[in-house]
Amino acid sequence: MPVNLVKEIESYTPYNRQEEKDKEQILAFLRTGKTPLSRENGLAHMTASAWIVNADRTKVLMCYHDLYDSWSWTGGHADGDGNLLRVSLREAAEETGLKSVRPVSEEILSLEILTVDGHEKQGEYVPSHLHMNVTYLLEADETEPLLIRKGENSALQWFSPEEALKASAEPWFVKRIYSKLIEKSRTAG
Repeated sequence: MPVNLVKEIESYTPYNRQEEKDKEQILAFLRTGKTPLSRENGLAHMTASAWIVNADRTKVLMCYHDLYDSWSWTGGHADGDGNLLRVSLREAAEETGLKSVRPVSEEILSLEILTVDGHEKQGEYVPSHLHMNVTYLLEADETEPLLIRKGENSALQWFSPEEALKASAEPWFVKRIYSKLIEKSRTAG
């Protein structure tokens, strides 16, 4: 069991009912000790996402995620790393090419359990599963060059918060996650 991660999530104050319920489930999952930080656990595993904003928080960076055929945040698998802030920073840099990305705060911005439909990845079928996700608020220079990561995303773009909501093709994310992140990012840090 990743003790520091459990303590970090235990100390997080949920924002709404969704986060209360998801926090309970994530903590129960972490306490099972069944490889929660590894994709070896095919039913569920820990992931970290980044909500990347510019300095004055008037824009959010989204990537066009090929797997989901939608504009979305950055993020990825813990792959054994219990420091999910570090995972969110690594994934943000890998998926965007940003060099200046930094945390606005080391505190968790959001918790959510995300469903992942079965899909093909690198020629292999990946069954449907859950991502027990922790989100952090990161900041980057919107003038810094961006690099598309082939096989992961096909476009990167800064949007106003309202444009980001309209650009996403995933209604549940727009209603339950991205709207919440926009609201929380305005006052966080």
